[in-house]
Formats: sequence, C-alpha cells, structure tokens
Amino acid sequence: MAKLAGQLVEALEGLLGVPVPLRVQVWDGSVAGPPGAPTVVLRNRRALRRLVWRPDELGLARAYVAGDLDLAPGTDLYETLSAVARFAELPEVRARELGPREVLGAPGRRVLAAVLRAGAVGLEPEPPREEARTGRGRLHSRSRDREAISHHYDVGNDFYRLVLGSSMVYSCAYWTPEAKSLEAAQEAKLDLICRKLGLRPGMRLLDVGCGWGSLLLHAAEHYGVTAVGVSISKEQVALARARVEEAGLSDRVEVRLQDYREVVDGPFDAISSIGMAEHVGSEQYRIYAEGLHRLLVPGGRLLNHQIARRPDIPGEPHRTSPFIDRYVFPDGELSPVGSTVARLEEAGFEVRDVESLREHYGLTLREWVANLEAHWTEAVRLVGRGRARVWRLYMAASALAFEQNRIGVNQVLAVRSTEEGAAGLPQTREEWLLRPSAAAPGLVTGGAVVAPADPDLGDRRSVR
Repeated sequence: MAKLAGQLVEALEGLLGVPVPLRVQVWDGSVAGPPGAPTVVLRNRRALRRLVWRPDELGLARAYVAGDLDLAPGTDLYETLSAVARFAELPEVRARELGPREVLGAPGRRVLAAVLRAGAVGLEPEPPREEARTGRGRLHSRSRDREAISHHYDVGNDFYRLVLGSSMVYSCAYWTPEAKSLEAAQEAKLDLICRKLGLRPGMRLLDVGCGWGSLLLHAAEHYGVTAVGVSISKEQVALARARVEEAGLSDRVEVRLQDYREVVDGPFDAISSIGMAEHVGSEQYRIYAEGLHRLLVPGGRLLNHQIARRPDIPGEPHRTSPFIDRYVFPDGELSPVGSTVARLEEAGFEVRDVESLREHYGLTLREWVANLEAHWTEAVRLVGRGRARVWRLYMAASALAFEQNRIGVNQVLAVRSTEEGAAGLPQTREEWLLRPSAAAPGLVTGGAVVAPADPDLGDRRSVR
C-alpha cells in the first residue's frame, strides 16, 4: 500500500501514453507525480471507484462535489484546472477512446491490477444529490425548462447575494477604467445596455429573463422608462418584486413569473435579453427570435447578451460539458456567435453591432469565486457543502475558459427596421452610445430619435 499512488500514476500513464500533469496523493499517504505540479487528494476508495466507472470530466466532478477528491493544502484551484484543461486538449488524449482493446490490453490490465490492490473494486457509487435529475418531457418544453431553471436559480437568494454582491447581477460586468469594484463594473454594464438600446423617458422596455430585476431598476431610475420583466424562477421573481416595491417603482416596473413564449402584450420600444438565450436551445431559437421581433415596434432595438462557444473543429463532433449539463445548467446550449447573428437575421432583425466582452467575464467570474471563498462557511450553511463546491468549481473553470478563448460572450444589438428600411439609429456608434443628457435633443418615436421639424421648412427635409 505504501506505493499505491505510484502504482496508480504509472498504470494510468501507461494506458494514456502521456505523462499525468498532477501529483496524486491517496488515502494511505503515498504521493506520486511530477514535483511542483498541483496535488489532488483521493480521500478514500470511493474516489477511485468513481474514476474507474467514469474516467472523464464527470467522474472527476462527482468525486470533487462529493468530497471524495480534493486539493492538497496550498494547491491553487485555477492552476489545477488549467493543468487538467491543457491535458484534456492534448491530441493524444482527445483522440483516445478507451474501448475493450485498450482496457483489456496490457496497459488496461495494469490499471485494473492497481485498482484491485487498492481494494477499490465495487459497484458504481450513487451520484451526489446535487446532480440534476432533469430530462423528463420534451427538450425545452415549458415544463422541462421550468425544472431546469429551478435547478440553477432557485437555490436561495441569500446564497446568490453572497456570490454576486449587492448588484445582484448574474452576467458579466463591464470593466471600464473607472470601474474599481464589481458593483461599479456591473452598474457600468447596465448603463451600457441602456445606452445601446437608446432608452428615453416614456419608452416601454421588456427584459426577458430579468433575474433579480437589476436592469429593470436601473432603466426605470436612470432612463425614465416603464418596464416589464419576465422570469420562470420563482425565487428571482419574488426578490425582484420586493426590490421594485422598495425602490418605489411599482407604478412603472412589473415583474412577472412568465415564460418568454407567453408574452403577448407588445409592442415594446426596446427588448433586452441578458444571459438568457443560452437556455433557449437550438430547436426553439427561431421561435425565441421571431417572438421578440413581433413584440418590438418598428424601429425598436433588441440587445441580446449571450455566451458563445467556439465553432466546431471540422471532422469532430461537438462535445458538451457533462459537468455543466448535470450540475450547473441542465439543457443549456451554446452556439457560435455567427450562428446567433444568422438566426436573428432569419427572424427579420437587422444586426447593427456585435461587441465581445470575453475578457470582462473572466474578471467577473474571478470576483464571484473570491466572494464565495470569502463567505464559504455561510455559503455551506445556506446551500450545503456539495452545492457550494459545484459553484466554486464551475465558476473557476468558466473564468479560465473565457480567459483562454474556449468560450466567449457577446452583446448583439439588432433592430426591427421599419417597412421603409429605417433603423432609427444615429449614423455613428459614438452618437448612439451617448447618454441621453449628452445626446442632441429629439423626440422618442418607436425607439428612434427623430429631429424636431423646423416650422420654416415644414415636415419634409431635403435629402443631401
């Protein structure tokens, strides 16, 4: 037993044909692996049994969430996840399929022998209770979507407040040079959205997937709009309504427990969809886009803020993360930004601007991880150790994915043009990003800023 860690590492490297990038410590105290590398700890035989049954990302995640696998004291989580990600992307590992020939061959037999010596052979352990038990009903039906959304968002508003901070915004912040804190960066993001939408007093805004109401409050307080927000998370809606009432904005802001497919009381002058379209699914995206197009007035704008994956490598099938699907966002789907733009255009929108905020999300996620770690004891009390470990793992891994350009996030500004083809946007990007107080005076009509008519010229202007 004293050499168990060495036997396991040697057998695994023989099976995969490449060095393992981690040091491994097992329950008997033995350690093996490259000196100076991040150290993972297999706390018990169940950890090894989980990895034998699922020798992949999901097996590692289950072992970590259950507490069977951990990091050694002083080991950096980001460094460990980076090492694992680089290892998984090695051509030898990506191409490896552990079929019967590999498992029953000499390298596979050495792994099985090491597992037998460790006394870790047995039935597959039950997944941790934090694993989603979704999958009932048709994919992206309204009932199944409600179940998936509840798994992620209905875990307790107090827990989210610990992670997100006072802004209660669950999408990437906008780290301008002036933003010296997470709260300031989130306010900058909310303001950027309002400016891109061209919000003015008297306009009507629809926020699809409104979260805890932060954008609704910002738009009503600072831009004078009336607003409707919809979400299918009961806990989000309850807190958003309370925040609206506390702000004294109940006469101008309405928050509904409602699916986006059930909104029929348009038209709206502007629509925001911030971090929501990832839950729509490819089969429903056309319905989503066409529905929002119908709800907009001609000349109205849509701001779609959405996480994107990299395009598929030619010849390789698209691979989703089993950990994210089982523990974080059940039924969530990411598309390349080009596909999103195409779908919006197919629905009738004219896409006018695409801005990548990829690096901003990496910074934001690191702030959320730091918040969680700083309030770890309280987080565990609120949601349990397993769920707190899920959130720490997924947010840290996601921060690295954004930083390393494995996923991105984009704000797509689109317009429902008038029948005559008018988009209602000023001619330059600098102009339509101005705050209302800095913009030229005008009248708000259907989401478009129209210059007042000069009484000496009549209604019609000459065309230059």
